Amino acid sequence: MGEESVTHRTTGSLLLSPLSDLVGIPLDQVNFLFCQIFGLAVAFWFRRCLSHQRVGADVRHAAATLLGTCFAIFCFGWYASHLFILVLACYAIMVMAGHDNIHRYSMITAMGYLTACQVSRVFIFNYGILSTDFSGPLMIVTQKITTLAFQVHDGTCKEDTLTTEQKEQAVVSKPSLLQYLSFNLNFFSVLVGPCSNYKDYVAFMEGRHLQHRLRRPGAAGKPVHNGWDLVPEPSPVGAVVHKLLICAGCLVVFFTVTKAFPIDYNINAHFISEAPFLSRLAYAFVSIQVARPKFYFAWTLADAMHNAAGYGIKGLNEKGEVSWDLISNIRIWEIETATSFKNFIDNWNIQTGIWLKFVCYDRASRYRTALTFVLSALWHGVYPGYYFTFLTAIPITVAARAMRKNVRHHFLPFGVLKLSYDAVTWAATQLTICYTVMPFLLLAVEPTMQYYRSMYFHVHIISVLLAVSLPNKPSGPRLQPYSLNNNVKGH
Repeated sequence: MGEESVTHRTTGSLLLSPLSDLVGIPLDQVNFLFCQIFGLAVAFWFRRCLSHQRVGADVRHAAATLLGTCFAIFCFGWYASHLFILVLACYAIMVMAGHDNIHRYSMITAMGYLTACQVSRVFIFNYGILSTDFSGPLMIVTQKITTLAFQVHDGTCKEDTLTTEQKEQAVVSKPSLLQYLSFNLNFFSVLVGPCSNYKDYVAFMEGRHLQHRLRRPGAAGKPVHNGWDLVPEPSPVGAVVHKLLICAGCLVVFFTVTKAFPIDYNINAHFISEAPFLSRLAYAFVSIQVARPKFYFAWTLADAMHNAAGYGIKGLNEKGEVSWDLISNIRIWEIETATSFKNFIDNWNIQTGIWLKFVCYDRASRYRTALTFVLSALWHGVYPGYYFTFLTAIPITVAARAMRKNVRHHFLPFGVLKLSYDAVTWAATQLTICYTVMPFLLLAVEPTMQYYRSMYFHVHIISVLLAVSLPNKPSGPRLQPYSLNNNVKGH
């Protein structure tokens, strides 16, 4: 039997095999990049040729669904059927289930199907994983299905039982099959996401997004339109170019720096036995820092694709310019300069944080933080490393919250002390993040335990001691309540 090329490990199309062999990049990654870059070009065409002024919403929904379906089949072959099965099954629930239970049935079905697929990856394929395997899109579809199900449920609830955010996002009528398929399988987000708000998506497809987003408050709080209905739709070219430049920078870092600091070297037996603790700590810091650009690249490119189609207008910024960050998944500067665990979480995978808050954190009556981290781990998959990461994050979050409440206010009035405090908390935050996410990248139990033993479990120990020893109530000024995402008022 001949030796199989690694570049041909894919469940999708083999059409680009020659290109994969030429550039030395695995075929599954080539297929993914091709679809995203081709999708970017198609998105510009979609905005110009299938604008809401030219065609009806149904045509836009149908085109977005058809293209998304083609992308999924091209990348994953028959494995893409898992996406279609789950979407159709949950639409049947959407149609037949009562409003009181639609969110429960949809959550159980979507998370159950996703978990079954994740289990097959670990226990049937023995940790075999392709970098763009079908479970990624299935994770995004799960978010969309459950988000919409909860919004439809909220649409029939009494307003005094809902939060302000839940009232704004409530959907009063069930979507049609075409709308449901378009929301879940559109080509902008079928491969990478992110999950967006259903009402925002439908408003965009129907051409109502400008009227909704580009408004300013008038007298007595009544919205006054800014006149955008009288001028051409804002061009996304500037936003797209800016985000593509970020993608280019991420690729440069990935190919020049990331590969020089492999994550697996953190558990190299010789390195652990010979290198001093501070050297190992420094390597862990650098290897995790330079592993981020691949995530920055994928999420920023997906964001650019949405913008190219005309989707993603958040409103007007403080300068009066149009902001295209409605569904952005990351804020790179805020991540790299984060001075608290919360601040890092709030700016990493933002739309997933919003989903977790919407379907879990805001609705749990007790143990909100713990339940939210458990749901996040389950959504990511069944690799043990995921659970090490998210369960480790629980005491760290509690300890970080306690430290911030009890210590931070002592440094706020003093310029030099405040800068020193920020420098210390930045270093502590970044090192803690490295320690926490390492199992997420190592995946298995033994490598994870090997790494944590080499680190003497120091973050676990410090976090538990701080969480237990510091008082729950701060002695200084009252701070804003802790929450999972800073996109919501009060976070």
